[in-house]
Amino acid sequence: MAPSRRKTAFLPLDDTVFSVKQRKPVPHEFVLDALAPLSPRTRSMFGCLAIYVEDKIVLILRNKDKPGQTADNGVWLATTEEHHQSLRRDFPSMRSLQVLMKNVLGKKVSGKNVLAQKETGWQLLPADAENFEEAALRACELVLAGDPRIGKVPGARRAKAPKKGAKSRAP
Repeated sequence: MAPSRRKTAFLPLDDTVFSVKQRKPVPHEFVLDALAPLSPRTRSMFGCLAIYVEDKIVLILRNKDKPGQTADNGVWLATTEEHHQSLRRDFPSMRSLQVLMKNVLGKKVSGKNVLAQKETGWQLLPADAENFEEAALRACELVLAGDPRIGKVPGARRAKAPKKGAKSRAP
């Protein structure tokens, strides 16, 4: 004889308990549409959307709306410093990212140490530029054409260092 089961009442499903977190809208979605022939992959990165084509990261789309965080909104180009000058000819509004500018101790000026700004490889097509959409679509054309100035193969991820005092496991 099978044990009797307790009869429990089914509770009505509460929408708040089972609600799915809404995804953020894709910033500058027209860029993804333009790159669709390459079947790009996307990943969340730095609160933005990174776009990969094959093994390269090519662009990052950013559109933050919090006060004080809007300066680097737009399309970030994955490039290297050696290509900045030639890309600036194609994109006059392009500039370095403020978020990723590295502070480096500069020379002494009037006996004081000054922090100098060093550029990163990433460049920005700012969303507040007059020709933003045109510039972003031009960047997509360069990616579609396989322009070597845009795109980087990301380095391998480093393994996390063990915490102090943590016992290491022997194989």
